[in-house]
Amino acid sequence: MSLLSRRATTISISALSAFAGLTLYTQTVYKNRQQKMLPSYEATFSVPLKCESCVSDIKSALSKIDGIALTSFSIPNSLISITSTAAPSAIISTIQSTGRDAILRGSGAPNSAAVCILEVPPSQTSTSHPPKSQTSNYESPVRGLARLIQLSPKLTLMDLTVTALPKGRYSISVRRTGDISHGAKSLGDVYSGEDGEREGELGVLEVDETGRGNLVGEVAWRVWELVGRGMCVRPVEGAEDGRGEVVGVVARSAGVWENEKVVCGCSGKTVWEEREEMVGKRMV
Repeated sequence: MSLLSRRATTISISALSAFAGLTLYTQTVYKNRQQKMLPSYEATFSVPLKCESCVSDIKSALSKIDGIALTSFSIPNSLISITSTAAPSAIISTIQSTGRDAILRGSGAPNSAAVCILEVPPSQTSTSHPPKSQTSNYESPVRGLARLIQLSPKLTLMDLTVTALPKGRYSISVRRTGDISHGAKSLGDVYSGEDGEREGELGVLEVDETGRGNLVGEVAWRVWELVGRGMCVRPVEGAEDGRGEVVGVVARSAGVWENEKVVCGCSGKTVWEEREEMVGKRMV
């Protein structure tokens, strides 16, 4: 059920933030927007922002998404903060429609967000990587990404995207273990929580002829219950031999304002270089 709405109106506010070296933020509040009756969450996105024209273009695009309640822009930090009920994938694709890329930096309250990288099970891929000279021809086993953001004590937003699967219908489920070595077989049974009262079957995903599919919805789980568990995406029909399935392990991710890094301490890569790598691996 959604709220009745009138034409969207906006209120723009400029404010100095003492937490960003007196960086000027431009804030927009969206009034009377049609949105689901769900708790909202805050998320931050890195976006190349060069001038007020960039801000104006992105504001105009975001104003067309149901669920956007508040946006704040920092041009010097190339950062956007968005409070909404919209899926991160919808926000990112909308920003990309303006000709700019976007990276999700953090979402939700501390300890309330998680991510699951979906890939072909190791048992179905080569046991060794090819030489570096051949990596340009190496096909990554990664097939997609699931983001999980807890909205309330018993409700979590699931935003799952796959990018390279055969056309068809796929079931999505939570599994008891995090052992992805042999796909669904090693992940164990569909997991319904320790009390058996959770719904382990999360829905059905439709993948189109381009190999892409996206499923967004609310699931009656708390994020901490899912961390360390497996997720399995497998064809609705003909999945007995495990072919066509992709799996992953749910891991905690940064809450809003918990990830301020510009360069990764492990790889030495910038967030934009990591973004290119994610695109190359078909994670996004």
